[in-house]
Amino acid sequence: METIGISEDLNLHRRGFIGAAAISIAAAPFVMSGFAMAQPGRKRPANLPRIKPGTNTSFAPLKQIDAGVLNVGYAEAGPADGPAVILLHGWPYDIHSYVDVAPMLASAGYRVIVPHLRGYGTTRFLSGETFRNGQPSALALDAIALMDALKIQKATLAGYDWGARTADIVAALWPERCKALVSVSGYLIGSQEAGKMPLPPKAELQWWYQYYFATERGRAGYDKNRHDFAKLIWQTASPKWEFDDATFERSAAAFDNTDHVAIVIHNYRWRLGLAEGEPKYDEFEKKLAEAPVITVPAITLEGDANGAPHPDGSAYAKKFSGRYSHRIIKGGIGHNLPQEAPEAFAEAVVDVAES
Repeated sequence: METIGISEDLNLHRRGFIGAAAISIAAAPFVMSGFAMAQPGRKRPANLPRIKPGTNTSFAPLKQIDAGVLNVGYAEAGPADGPAVILLHGWPYDIHSYVDVAPMLASAGYRVIVPHLRGYGTTRFLSGETFRNGQPSALALDAIALMDALKIQKATLAGYDWGARTADIVAALWPERCKALVSVSGYLIGSQEAGKMPLPPKAELQWWYQYYFATERGRAGYDKNRHDFAKLIWQTASPKWEFDDATFERSAAAFDNTDHVAIVIHNYRWRLGLAEGEPKYDEFEKKLAEAPVITVPAITLEGDANGAPHPDGSAYAKKFSGRYSHRIIKGGIGHNLPQEAPEAFAEAVVDVAES
């Protein structure tokens, strides 16, 4: 990707709907050096085991629980009385992004919860009458509802892609529920108005699938070819990740959820202002459109080979006013960072949770 200005760079990342306002608020004086890059000699948490990516291929049998408008399917690992960590996946991925991270954190004493987002895996809507809504605040409230159902008052939240945005929103709007945050590609909060802003042609090209989804042909095409579509995104977003068919198929099974296409299409159409949301979320989206600063301790991560649109880390550093650092994870690491570099992701979770 070309080097571009900070304001343009932020607007480029429509996965997070970051508008020009994202750089207008000055950071509080206690930001950790404003933008602290990870150092090669950083001490590894002593309680984390070493692991090779792909070591694990499955979780213990999934659990189900009613939470808000959903019956949520989730993996759980670690002691029930351990400090809670909630790991949130993105699109088009699923809970297997954390199949190596979860046991690492569990062995370190954490209670790890890995839910399927609405429209994925074994998560189902409790009512057929519920609108299949993919807007960002709805997913964030799903996380809050899950915490309530599991009687978790406060947790460290970590994610990438949709999961990072969801974690960012919870941290920004409900900081009393978020002990600390790990977010791949940083600050992903935005608004419909930011999503309407045109970009230079080369930048627009990277969002081809978003415009495809804006059409009925795109909806039908995704429904018909969802597995092949997802594999293409995996390949372009992580060009150096040599995943095998078995790894992909374990995650692709989650896209067979009957609500998957509806949620994905609504999410991307809503971002472009082409689909309505629900009035009950208006107050939250209004707050998010103001680009609220995240005050909880946070670590942001970026792979050195992320093929998905993303801003430079320096562009959003001032959106984090608590203890904060940014880490570049090297070694050909792409967009699905926790699955491609589970040790680095788990280290960030432990470091920020214990900061």
